[in-house]
Amino acid sequence: MLIRAIFEKSARATAAEMAAYEPAGGLRETLDVVYGGAGARTSLDVFSPGADEDPRATVVWIHGGAWISGSKEDVRPYARMLAAEGYTAVAVSYGVAPESPYPSALAQVNAALGFLVARAREFRVDPARIVLAGDSAGANLASQLAVVTTRPDYAREVGVRPALQPEQLRGVVLNCGIYDVSDIPRAPGVTGWGFRIALRAYLGRGWQDSQGDRRMSTVDWVDENFPRAWISGGNGDTLTAGQSRPFAARLERLGVDVTTLFYPGDHVPSLPHEYQFHLDFEDARRAFDSTVAFLNRVTR
Repeated sequence: MLIRAIFEKSARATAAEMAAYEPAGGLRETLDVVYGGAGARTSLDVFSPGADEDPRATVVWIHGGAWISGSKEDVRPYARMLAAEGYTAVAVSYGVAPESPYPSALAQVNAALGFLVARAREFRVDPARIVLAGDSAGANLASQLAVVTTRPDYAREVGVRPALQPEQLRGVVLNCGIYDVSDIPRAPGVTGWGFRIALRAYLGRGWQDSQGDRRMSTVDWVDENFPRAWISGGNGDTLTAGQSRPFAARLERLGVDVTTLFYPGDHVPSLPHEYQFHLDFEDARRAFDSTVAFLNRVTR
């Protein structure tokens, strides 16, 4: 609960910082749409540009928070920015641990995808052009859903029937994610400590030897059918060396189309976990522009 409070305070501050970069208007917003049976915890926000009724390529953003905190409100400003670039952008909430242990969140976000496809016309979603995106724990969930979509044996392993067909999933955007849970016991600093406590809440006391540990480690499950990916992590984020860089390298070895944005260790300023949301940094604005360029390429 202490770590949840710390994460939520930080998320609120980051959302307030991002708000200065939100578009001034011109967007259509549909907020707090319930897609599942857990009320606000299974709800989503939809943002789209202009007044026309045309379906748009759609970015579904899964918030972070170490699987124990966070909500769609944390990424509303970023979703609005993506919508201003011509996309339908969806911010999704899901149940967090310990109230909702693994794999509840995975099943819930998959259900959100099915909900959006079923009501695509209403929300200006183009079901043939969907990109999954996430930050931190949300990037882990996005990577799992991408593997659920592209590997039937993995979908059976985790007990989730994919809401999307592989051809509907045009790409993934992964910010500062976790892809090898077995490496978290070695993760340094406060970040590593926080994720170890969070995983105990999410997976249970014996999480290091659990099936959830193995199933969440998507670095061991990806294959050549994984969708095109944009991956980044900051040089000041202790998870980048053990998570984002090895995951990107694994995909590249498989022949997956990967766009990366990494920084040398001595880069100034030192870019923290989820630096992409700290838009006062020039590097965060560069990351946003690179993300949009990737979206334009994979959804055209």
